[in-house]
Amino acid sequence: MKKHFLFLAFIIPSLLFAQVPKGFTLVKDTATFKLKMETQSKLVNSIESDFTQEKYLSVMSENIISKGHFCFKQINMLRWEYNDPYKYIIVINKDKMFIKDNGKVNKYDINSNKMFKSINEMMVNTVQGNLLNNKDYKANYYESDKQYLLELSPLQKGAKDFLKVIQLYIDKTDYAVVKVKMIEPGDDYTSIDFTGRKNNQPISDEKFTVK
Repeated sequence: MKKHFLFLAFIIPSLLFAQVPKGFTLVKDTATFKLKMETQSKLVNSIESDFTQEKYLSVMSENIISKGHFCFKQINMLRWEYNDPYKYIIVINKDKMFIKDNGKVNKYDINSNKMFKSINEMMVNTVQGNLLNNKDYKANYYESDKQYLLELSPLQKGAKDFLKVIQLYIDKTDYAVVKVKMIEPGDDYTSIDFTGRKNNQPISDEKFTVK
C-alpha cells in the first residue's frame, strides 16, 4: 500500500513559482504554442516509453529511484510497469484500475471513486499534453532553447491540499512530454523522465490486462 501512495504522488502533487524558472524565459506567443501542442497531441494514438522516477521525501536521507516501462493507447488505456528496484504494475483500462503488487491484483471502479477518476483524467491528459485548457488549473508558459516548460497550479481547494504545481517539460522538436514533475505543499516531489519514446506503434490490448 505504501508503494501505491508513492505512485499516486506522481499524479497528485505541485508548486507555485513567483519567478521565472532558471534557464527559461516567458513564452511570448502562448496562443501559437497551445495550438501546436493541441495539434500534435491529436496525432498521437499510442505512446510507449521507458521511464525513471525520482521521489524526494524530506523525511528520508536519500531519494527513491524507480525504473520501468510505460504504455498508453487510445482510448483511456495506461500501463505503468515498475521493474527496478521492485515489481509493481498499475493499469488503467477505460473505467477500471488494476494494481498488482507482490502477485496480488486489486481492481477498482474509477467512476465510483472521485479520487481515482480525477487521477485517471490527469494521467491521460498529462501524457498527451492535453492539460492546456483545463479550467481547474492556472497555467504559466516558459521556454528555453530546446524545451517548453508548462507549469500548472490547481485552483480547486481540494487539489490545493496536496498539489502545488505540475511541471511538464516539452521537447520543442515534436512537442512530446519528456519529463513530468509534481511538487507537493511540503515541497516533496515526484519527477519522471521519459526516454526512448515511440509514438503510434502497435500495442496489443493484452498489455492493459493484469493477471
